[in-house]
Amino acid sequence: MKKERQNAIIQIITNNNVETQEDLQALLKEKGFDVTQATISRDMRELKVTKISYDGNKHKYSANPVIDSGTKASYKHVLGNCVLSIDHAQNIIVIKTVSGMAMAVGAAIDHMDISGIMGCIAGDDTIFLAIRDSKMAEDIIGDIKKCY
Repeated sequence: MKKERQNAIIQIITNNNVETQEDLQALLKEKGFDVTQATISRDMRELKVTKISYDGNKHKYSANPVIDSGTKASYKHVLGNCVLSIDHAQNIIVIKTVSGMAMAVGAAIDHMDISGIMGCIAGDDTIFLAIRDSKMAEDIIGDIKKCY
């Protein structure tokens, strides 16, 4: 069932301009998949689905994210074009992104394998990074900024 559902997700986002997980959930329901938003979120993470820009200022999900190439240039592109600000409070780093791009930036940061990052939570335009030690936060911010 999971494989069929994930194949349906790829098919839907390839053939439609899906802008939100709610839109995807409705389209999946039309195909007979009655799933929660949490399940959709997990599937999208496993499939490495991200958002891309289209029609100027709109964003939609893409089955072929920029970060799939695995190159530093791709990470640099995502970070350089989507990060608006980065700061920290104690051992939490807060990154503000272009609307709809936090997941892509979070995925790029996850793939950079920076030592000291315990975890990453991405919303629509904000990312929280849990850092092992508050003393490491400024160094990690520097490491991220070096990538763009």
